[in-house]
Amino acid sequence: MKKLYLGRVIRKHNLLQALTRVNRTYKDFRYGYVVDFADIRKEFDATNKAYFDELQAELGDEMEHYSHLFKSQEEIAAEIEHIKDLLFRFDIENAEVFSQQINAIQDRESVLALKKALADAKSLYNLIRLQGEYAFLETLDFQKLNRLYRETSNHLDLLNLKETLEQGTDTTNLLNVALEEVIFKFIKIGEEELVLADKLKNTLRRTREALASNIDQQDPKFVTLKEELERLFKKKNLSEVTQDEMTANIDTLNKIHERIKELNRQNNQLRQKYQGDTKYTRIHKRLIERGGISDSERKIFEALIGIKQDADIQVLQNTRILDNESYFERAMMPLVISRFMDQQQIKLNPDASRYINHLVVAEYLKEFNTGASHW
Repeated sequence: MKKLYLGRVIRKHNLLQALTRVNRTYKDFRYGYVVDFADIRKEFDATNKAYFDELQAELGDEMEHYSHLFKSQEEIAAEIEHIKDLLFRFDIENAEVFSQQINAIQDRESVLALKKALADAKSLYNLIRLQGEYAFLETLDFQKLNRLYRETSNHLDLLNLKETLEQGTDTTNLLNVALEEVIFKFIKIGEEELVLADKLKNTLRRTREALASNIDQQDPKFVTLKEELERLFKKKNLSEVTQDEMTANIDTLNKIHERIKELNRQNNQLRQKYQGDTKYTRIHKRLIERGGISDSERKIFEALIGIKQDADIQVLQNTRILDNESYFERAMMPLVISRFMDQQQIKLNPDASRYINHLVVAEYLKEFNTGASHW
C-alpha cells in the first residue's frame, strides 16, 4: 500500500499493525505515506515506547546489537572508508591477483581480520539496500567483494585444516567435511587440469566416504589408512598442485580406497557372525590383536556370542543396570568367566579376564550413551 488514510484513532498493537501496511517497498515506491485526520501522534509515541520497553526487557543486553540495525548516511560513508582502508594493500579489482595475495598469507589472524572486513562489507551492502541509500552502492564494488569474501573464507578454512593436522589434534573432521572444496583452488586452470582436478576430487570423496563408513575406527589398520590420507594433503601451498602431483595423488588415493574397501568387507563379514552387532565385532578384533587368549578364533567367537546372549538379556530386563558402571562391570565378570573358562575351556589369567570384561562393559556403555541399539 502506498498511502494510508486515518479517520479515527487506533490504539496499541492495532495502530502498529495498520502503519506497517505502508512500510514495505514496492516497485518504485521508496516510502509509504500516512494521511492523519485523527491526530495519532500521542497514541503513536505511547505505543512505540511501550513496544520498545517490552523489546528491551525481552532482549536485555542483546538490545545494544539491535540499536545498530540502521545507520545514518554519515555512518555508512564512514564505514565504507574504513573498509577501503582495511583493503588498501590488496588488489580488489583483479580477483586472480587477490587470490594470489591471499594464498601467500599463512598467518591465520591476518586472514581472519580480512574476512571480517569483507563480512562487514556484505552486511553494509544489505543495509544500504534495506534503507534505500542506493547512491552508496557506487562507492564500492560490493558484488566483487562478495566473491573475494568466498576466496578469503576458503583460504581460512584451509589454514584451519592445516593447523588441525599439524597440531595432531582430533582429525575426525577430515572425514566429515568436503575437503575437496577447500584445497582445489587453481589460479590458472587449463582443460586438462580441470579434468584431473575433478577426477582427484571424486576419488578423494569416495575414499573419505569409505573411511567414514568404517565401523571400527580404533583398528590399527584403519588408523594407518587415515594417517596416509592426512599425510597426502598435509603440505604447504595446496592451491599449487601440479598435474603430475594430481596424477600421483589419484593413484595413491585409489590404493587407499581399495584397502579400506577390503577392511570394510572383512568387518562386515565378521559383523554378520555377531548378528549385525558392531560391539562384539570390535571386541572380537581387539582380542585377536592382543593375542594370548586362544589359538582358536572360533572358540573366542563361541565365548563372545554366549556373553552377548547373556548380557543382552540382562540389559533388556533391567535397562537401568547401565546407569551404574561399577555394578554392571561386576555383573558381567561371572558371564565372561563362565563362557570362556567353563564352556570353551579357555584358560584365562586375572589380567585377561579383566581385559575382556572391560571391553564388554565399555562397548555397552558407549552404545547406551550414544543412543544406539543392536538388541
